[in-house]
Amino acid sequence: MTMPDPDRACKADLRPAVTLFRGLGDPTRLAIVHELSRGERRVVDLTRSLSLAQSTISGHLACLADCQLVRSRPVGRQSFYRLTQPDLIGVLAAAEQLLAATGSAVGLCPNYGTDASAVATASSA
Repeated sequence: MTMPDPDRACKADLRPAVTLFRGLGDPTRLAIVHELSRGERRVVDLTRSLSLAQSTISGHLACLADCQLVRSRPVGRQSFYRLTQPDLIGVLAAAEQLLAATGSAVGLCPNYGTDASAVATASSA
């Protein structure tokens, strides 16, 4: 039995998935998504819980809204933000399971680990 050539078998356009994961790779956006996974939040709620400026939160919410991952619901002079895709919570749960299964391996990754920027800075000096 021959295995199919993986290059020919994989016809999927992975660019949208890459874009999604890059977007979620931003610590602030990921923190916002995590907060919104608990329910609707106003910008003021997010600024308090994440200790970030209103402009920072608003900019990241706009990015998430452009990606159709977040939607706002106006109530008077306020807007309540929520996740539009419940599947996103499942993706985050699956990521947590992967991290638990790999232990510290992701953090030690020379390209993307927690010390990758320090390694890159030290190697370029």
